[in-house]
Amino acid sequence: MFIGHYAVALAAKRAVPKTSLGTLTLAAQWLDLLWPILLLLGIEHVAIAPGNTRVTPLDFYDYPISHSLLTVLLWAAGFGAVFFALRRNKRAAVVCAVLVASHWFLDLLVHRPDLPLTPAATSSKVGLGLWNTPALSALVELALYASGVWLYLRTTRARDAVGRWALWSLLALLLLIGAGAYSAPRLRVLASSPGRLSDSGCSWHGRTGSIVTASCDRWPEACFFPLESVRLAIVPSAHLKSSSQMTRWQDDPMAR
Repeated sequence: MFIGHYAVALAAKRAVPKTSLGTLTLAAQWLDLLWPILLLLGIEHVAIAPGNTRVTPLDFYDYPISHSLLTVLLWAAGFGAVFFALRRNKRAAVVCAVLVASHWFLDLLVHRPDLPLTPAATSSKVGLGLWNTPALSALVELALYASGVWLYLRTTRARDAVGRWALWSLLALLLLIGAGAYSAPRLRVLASSPGRLSDSGCSWHGRTGSIVTASCDRWPEACFFPLESVRLAIVPSAHLKSSSQMTRWQDDPMAR
């Protein structure tokens, strides 16, 4: 799953409008940000196996810490606990924990049976294999993405032109990332070098996720405010743009 993970982060804004999109994206992508670090440390492993699936030739044969169901649930609980300790917001902490766990269940849709249930070497592995049907997999991701964008737009409103351009630029970037994941040239390059994937060859994944997560946190969010602020405000919306009554940034420093 590629942009489907960003979709659930966008959709989660509806549940916790005062929590920054960057934080929600970090939660939704936590496993895929952790995974390349474990690869670089030599703790987990991946190989290039042409024909492994029709979308990606990557063989995820060893990632029990970042992607087994049991450890994912522990990561989710830990992420939620740390967020609650820092922000004292129980609802947002629960949403963040659910986002971390959602990553595994979305991957379950597209991966072949390579997702372990526990970190044990003998653990059963599951996966529904939508990556063997690229058109259907892409359709599912696009449907999730469109739904996430729709819910996000119903929750926030741009303060100015900068906010509008920033948001749509970010959404376009995510679409390009999704298209690149399904692109034939990328798949041919990967498939041309069967064998174990080098650490440096895998690190692009972590760098891309980090860049997008940082962009979500600092770029469009500073130019948006929740529609709830408009409904609750006594002053006119034109004044609200510069008013100290916009408590979103006061209540949640991570959204600044």
